[in-house]
Amino acid sequence: MRPATDALIVIDIQNDFCPGGALAVADGDAIIPRVNALMDDFATVVLTQDWHPADHASFAANHPGKAPFETVDMPYGAQTLWPAHCVQGTDGAAFHPMLRTDPAQLVIRKGFRSGIDSYSAFFENDRTTPTGLEGYLRNRGVTSVRLVGLATDFCVAFSALDAARLGFAVTVDLAACRGIDLGGSMDTMRGAMIAAGVALEG
Repeated sequence: MRPATDALIVIDIQNDFCPGGALAVADGDAIIPRVNALMDDFATVVLTQDWHPADHASFAANHPGKAPFETVDMPYGAQTLWPAHCVQGTDGAAFHPMLRTDPAQLVIRKGFRSGIDSYSAFFENDRTTPTGLEGYLRNRGVTSVRLVGLATDFCVAFSALDAARLGFAVTVDLAACRGIDLGGSMDTMRGAMIAAGVALEG
């Protein structure tokens, strides 16, 4: 068991991000055995869950004439448009059935405000609206976080960068992540994480 000051944050291992899902990450389900095993090493385990209303502003279908993976300007900055995914209450939004959920003490739902996307487990994409995760971790005495899940170059990386910005020691377990690599995003976000002091392992 790792020290009580360490937490495991499991990012978005949901049906829509796994093979067969609406926004599938290649081999997304292949990481689940490793993630499940890691849970036994941590006193604090947090799961995050993308949880969008059907009218979410990040869905290409809600922007007439736009296609998935195009970019639009939103009040908080550039926004990639996605296929509709992880819609509240749907099977696609559910955790993958192979994922252990019982060891988690907290589930953070994000992206539930229709006008703003939320990649990070800590902040929405305006970088200022908090999810409450920071306070939860600090109240439990956590100073170090290990991130795993989907997708490496979006929700995992944004969570890692925010955790580092907040002063946590951050490790991303790359063997327990899979990425999308949209327009070179894997290399870009890998470089950003290294520059921010995030440790990349695996």
